[in-house]
Amino acid sequence: MDETIYALSSGAPPAAIGVIRISGPRAGDSLVQLCGSLPSARSPRLRSLRAADGEMLDRALVLWFPGTATATGEDLAELHCHGGRAVVAALMAALGAMDGLREAEPGEFTRRAFANGRIDLAEAEGLADLLSAETELQRRGAMLAAGGALSQRIEAWRDRLLGFAAAIEAVIDFADED
Repeated sequence: MDETIYALSSGAPPAAIGVIRISGPRAGDSLVQLCGSLPSARSPRLRSLRAADGEMLDRALVLWFPGTATATGEDLAELHCHGGRAVVAALMAALGAMDGLREAEPGEFTRRAFANGRIDLAEAEGLADLLSAETELQRRGAMLAAGGALSQRIEAWRDRLLGFAAAIEAVIDFADED
């Protein structure tokens, strides 16, 4: 996972705001190329975004999340831009023209979060269920799974089973003692 990926994370344009997420080792470099410098970590900044030739593409909120304490477990950047088709297309094209960046495949951000230990398999499946939920009942169930409720319940069961197994082994090993 040494590649840096990017994708439109918000709904399809047109929309009021488009959120483009960038994740990987070149996420910071891509922000520097687009807006000239990295903003302070976890602090939104309004910046002018420019193409490689200097053309202004948009003014957007830019966020920088360094290191492993991010949604994907790697450097992460977000562009909160105007959500028009042309703006989003121009920014996606600018990112696509950068060395070391490629457009993410569907589910790749979630796959990286799982691979980097940021979420477990039940949470990843819950997130997929949440994105495809069509009813209120589906949404509620997916929220529980994505939020870790299922994983916590399974972990509690696991702890109880390990306790029972230890007690049984103790009885087997020391059956002739009080």
